[in-house]
Amino acid sequence: MAAVDGAYDVTIKSPMGDQSAVLTVNSDGSSFSGNMAGGLGSMDITGGSVDGNMLSWKMDMTVPMPMSLDCKATVDGDMISGEVVAGAFGSMGLSGTRKA
Repeated sequence: MAAVDGAYDVTIKSPMGDQSAVLTVNSDGSSFSGNMAGGLGSMDITGGSVDGNMLSWKMDMTVPMPMSLDCKATVDGDMISGEVVAGAFGSMGLSGTRKA
């Protein structure tokens, strides 16, 4: 299992308030797949890239409006932190911890 793999309880600081979700990361060398599931439904990860302990990926949000999200995060031990860039809404912080 790679250092970045696992399920993370994450919080995204959105304009609509904190959004809790579970981010699942399944890496395969320099790429990864997975999804993010939370109060706004589930979004599959596309274009997942792994560079050491850094992740970057895209997700297509459908609720509350269709939008492409560009995401970046760094895994440090069992902690993950980064940002979600949501078009005109700008950058939203992402942080969380790996589930045991």
